[in-house]
Amino acid sequence: MSYFRLVRKSGVSHLKFTRPDKLNALNHEALRELKEHIRDIEDNDDLIVLLSGEGNGFCAGGDVSMMEDVSGEHSFNNVMKDIEDIVIQFYLMPKLVISAVHGPTVGLGLSLALSTDYVIAKEDAKLSMNFIGVGLLPDGGGHFWLQERLGTQKAKRLIWEGSSFNGQAAYDVGLVDEVTEEDVERAGLKLAQRWQSQPLQAMIGTKEVYHRQKFERLKELLEQERMWQYELRHTEDHREGVQAFLQKRSPNFKGK
Repeated sequence: MSYFRLVRKSGVSHLKFTRPDKLNALNHEALRELKEHIRDIEDNDDLIVLLSGEGNGFCAGGDVSMMEDVSGEHSFNNVMKDIEDIVIQFYLMPKLVISAVHGPTVGLGLSLALSTDYVIAKEDAKLSMNFIGVGLLPDGGGHFWLQERLGTQKAKRLIWEGSSFNGQAAYDVGLVDEVTEEDVERAGLKLAQRWQSQPLQAMIGTKEVYHRQKFERLKELLEQERMWQYELRHTEDHREGVQAFLQKRSPNFKGK
């Protein structure tokens, strides 16, 4: 089974999530496939990358089945390593990466979108870092991306409250770079076309200057996220959060 489709055209590598029946949620197999596609993109001559999702949403985060599959420390570390590799690849890639998001863009899906250079959101998108709902904290560099875009205080509040934003509200607080009424994939391709009339190597140089400066900080936060996530997965609140999610009810957290 393939979870993505990569199409190259006119200097743009368009990578599309193709698991619409699950709102493009990611399991470990999908993460491994995504890493392979990123390696292919890194090796080609295209200077612009576009990420988008098929169906009714960009990406609903990590598949619940993946939470259940990574009960052991070894399997947990393998999954987290793949997630960390993916966001680092986007962050350091010597290309310009655009995310075009619509519908649910939550949890790990939002972390992936924010790891790119420019995020366009459809007006009716639903963006949330709602790890708190299952007793966890953001991973995939979520703490880093939110701190970069919002500052520490606003980032903490967004994480603690599990806040959800539509496209316009996300733009208003600085979570995304652009909001559009039109088909978001089309808007992303239009942006890519505009950028191709710019000195792309100079734009990529600016990305390199900023991102290399903060790379060690990103790695440090990824390590902290991995450590905390493993501990939190063994709490009563996490187990209650998952059960409440599966049973479609409000969780009864006890701080344990």
